Amino acid sequence: MRRIGLSVLAAGAAFALSSGFHSWAQEYPNRPIRFLVGNAPGGGTDTVARLVASKMSEGLGMSVIVDNRPGGTGAVAATLVARASPDGYSILIITRSSHSISPALQRNLPFHPVNDFAAISLLVNSPNVLVAHTSVPANSVKELVAVLKSKPESFNYGSTGTGAVSHMAAELFKNITGTKITHVPYKGASPALSDLLSGRVQLMFSGPASIIPHVNSGKLKALAVGGSKRTPALKDVLTFAEAGYPAVEASQWYGVVTTAGTPNTVINRLNREVVRVLQLPDMEERLINGGFDPEPSTPQQFAQLLKEDVARWQKVVKATGIRLE
Repeated sequence: MRRIGLSVLAAGAAFALSSGFHSWAQEYPNRPIRFLVGNAPGGGTDTVARLVASKMSEGLGMSVIVDNRPGGTGAVAATLVARASPDGYSILIITRSSHSISPALQRNLPFHPVNDFAAISLLVNSPNVLVAHTSVPANSVKELVAVLKSKPESFNYGSTGTGAVSHMAAELFKNITGTKITHVPYKGASPALSDLLSGRVQLMFSGPASIIPHVNSGKLKALAVGGSKRTPALKDVLTFAEAGYPAVEASQWYGVVTTAGTPNTVINRLNREVVRVLQLPDMEERLINGGFDPEPSTPQQFAQLLKEDVARWQKVVKATGIRLE
């Protein structure tokens, strides 16, 4: 009887544990979710995160709180999520800069860009735009190249950090055009844009969301779009291919991940919510007007994209010889 009693107790404990896990998974989320952003407030990454977080909060019935942790081209925020509990309460917006290019340039990152994270969904794609301060005597890419060659090393460009798409796009531009421009890295788009507007730096590759208001007001000049097509918010600005430089490619994708080992039930719940948010008519309109193309995906599709993009940029960095400054 004692053995039977112990068996019943063991079975009951196992059932309770299983039921508790099932209940926990069903009840997710039952407390606020932290949405980490590896950039300063005000840039494209922060803009996308805040738009998505606000709508997620409505759908989940729980606060999704944006937490900006700039530094290391996203490495500070990524490390926090990589080391968080695998329960879905810490999620992270990642970009091509933070998770594909930066790992190719840095050998000793405190996280693995693929293995330490669980993909939730791709969010948007966005072309980077080459913009210039009004003091630059050029209104097209060809005019800019001529000016840069006539005054080598007289101009500088800002980026959102060493290894960011804005940095790599500019270095690719320099390599293709044979020009010399000094790199000035910042911790995010907002401080870089501030110095561009003041004229401390003269050029920058930037996401459309940050620069559209300043281009429309005449404070900055948009010279070319780095994607395969023009962006609706800057419909009069040529692509680099149209401007005569098809080899210049400067696009940025954004996606959301969480900690590796998070239960599939939680990942799928988050995926459904992200996809719902991106398909809302008002959200789609706001993103497109800001220069972002909504591209929701399954977790599996985004995981594959991430894996392939990491491998792609490792090859590019090796071939070009670009190194951290």
